[in-house]
Amino acid sequence: MIIVMKAGAAKKDRDEVIKRIKELGYKPHVIHGTTRDVIGAVGDERGKLVLQSIESMHGVENVVPILKPYKLASKEVKFEPSVIPVTSSLAVGGKRLVVMAGPCSVESEAQILESAKAVKEAGATVLRGGAFKPRTSPYSFQGLEEDGLKLLAKARDLTGLPVVTEVVNPETADLVAEYADILQIGARNSQNFALLKKVGQLKKPVLLKRGMSMTIQEFLMSAEYIMSEGNQAVILCERGIRTFETATRNTLDLSAIPVLKEKTHLPVIADPSHGTGDYHYVAAMSCAAVAAGADGLIIEVHPDPERASSDGPQSLKPKKFASLMERLRKISQAMDRDL
Repeated sequence: MIIVMKAGAAKKDRDEVIKRIKELGYKPHVIHGTTRDVIGAVGDERGKLVLQSIESMHGVENVVPILKPYKLASKEVKFEPSVIPVTSSLAVGGKRLVVMAGPCSVESEAQILESAKAVKEAGATVLRGGAFKPRTSPYSFQGLEEDGLKLLAKARDLTGLPVVTEVVNPETADLVAEYADILQIGARNSQNFALLKKVGQLKKPVLLKRGMSMTIQEFLMSAEYIMSEGNQAVILCERGIRTFETATRNTLDLSAIPVLKEKTHLPVIADPSHGTGDYHYVAAMSCAAVAAGADGLIIEVHPDPERASSDGPQSLKPKKFASLMERLRKISQAMDRDL
């Protein structure tokens, strides 16, 4: 259920409503709107009618049932788009497009520092790089782990770029959160519910990638797992789905961007690198994603992709990335966005 507070309702009124929601056995989630606050009451669907009594409390305008299964991610709870702060000067979901760029994996100090300087110079606003890498084969490079996190922190100190890196299990989530500005949940872990709950308890923005066989509703239900634990700072990422097509690694579902924008208030970015698996197509799909309404992109950039430990074939060289950024500036202007 959604408890809509009256415009200008006092804090004490809101606190009394929160107290009553807890007494009835539900978990309250406060969403601050531009003119009024909304409180989502989440819990057992079978007894939700008892919440209707809250409508008579002081400061409450009305109580409305949430029809969508993804309660907190739904526009029924929050109609205006969410803007997710990353740093004091950077947020995802506003007028400014956010470009996250860097190598798939942190391989060495020289590699990550060179990558960080190159993407910063081209105009990227977030550095990406994997310290922990879940791989299909147990024999593939699994990442430098904590040493990789330390190198990412060093690159952040050098360039000022905030860092997004992947969390692969609940046991290392706290460690990653010590170093990262954004916690990434990869496609393989998008329905790892224990991990989703864990990052939901951490006070860091979460970049949630769509699973390769996920429907839109399943994707939003994964976001709901994070949000139901108290973390509302979720960024959705369309990264391609598995289809019968073999010409590309995955099929980048551009239609998911406007669909998600219609169904949820959460910001949406696209990953054209995993979405195609081939650097030849990354620029075209990046431009198309921005034109489709994406709030940003996450792009793999490597100074020497031929020798990359992972995902070299889909990584852009710094010069090609800089050229793409110039194209994206023109498209962003046409979409009334800043880059």
